[in-house]
Amino acid sequence: MANLEVELAGLRLETPLIGASGTFGYGLEYGGLVDYRAYGAVVAKTVTLRPRAGNAPPRIADVGDGILNAIGLENVGIEAFVREKLPQIDLPCRLFASIGGETVDEYRQLAAAVSGKPRVDAIEVNVSCPNVGRGGMAFGRDPAATREVLRAVRAETGLPVIPKLPPLITGLGDVAEAACEGGADALVVANTYPGMVIDIARERPALGNLSGGLSGRAIRPISLLLVWQVVEAVNVPVIASGGIERAEDALEYVLAGASAFEIGSVILRDLGAATRIVAGIRTFMEAKGYARIDDFRGGARPGHKAHRES
Repeated sequence: MANLEVELAGLRLETPLIGASGTFGYGLEYGGLVDYRAYGAVVAKTVTLRPRAGNAPPRIADVGDGILNAIGLENVGIEAFVREKLPQIDLPCRLFASIGGETVDEYRQLAAAVSGKPRVDAIEVNVSCPNVGRGGMAFGRDPAATREVLRAVRAETGLPVIPKLPPLITGLGDVAEAACEGGADALVVANTYPGMVIDIARERPALGNLSGGLSGRAIRPISLLLVWQVVEAVNVPVIASGGIERAEDALEYVLAGASAFEIGSVILRDLGAATRIVAGIRTFMEAKGYARIDDFRGGARPGHKAHRES
């Protein structure tokens, strides 16, 4: 049987599939509803230094081939997360904490707060949320700011540090390189895409926040190109994120060079998606004679052994 284990930033994951931040709550809410054995890791929702109420409703709009969300990083705050949420989490896969700050010092404090906690295996650094007025993309669109945030986080923890980068910026490769210079062990490419939709019956924007982040199958070809470009630019593992709903979608990202991949909005309508994606990847590998993910990772790239042998 094909082995789906992957090595990511010094961690062994049972599968390359990761539950994206914001779609699995704090890692508790889907107990009994999804088979966590299909996941290599789950990323808890982003926590901030202080509790956040989030944006005004409506917060989610279905746009056909995607979903717009404007949750606004609603969360209980770091103190309650560490004291109340973490002790309850009991998953058969890895858990990544996700942190989001408005200043570099807030990122530093958040990293210190989750570092060393027994249940946290890695820290995802959210420098790309499009639905907040301060922080988020304000850091991730600027290489110098990204580097500064990562250096602050890196100084506070020995855990793997994994920034989640924004998509619609000029020079994503420069931001990716800056993140690595700051101490990133891997990169997530990429977060949701800013967008909006208008409710013609009400003649008003459909979201209370006016705009939101677009996820779902509509963004996959764009995110696939970004993953291809970032894999070319850096020497750390790249975790793909964007529009993965089937095994074929995930396989495209792996062939582009991704070491792992995150799924998110598909879970809102298909609780069994992860199990089917993992099964589909295993079927592909066995049909092709691949023993491990690394046997074909980057296989679509020029210079890969598959090209040299053809």
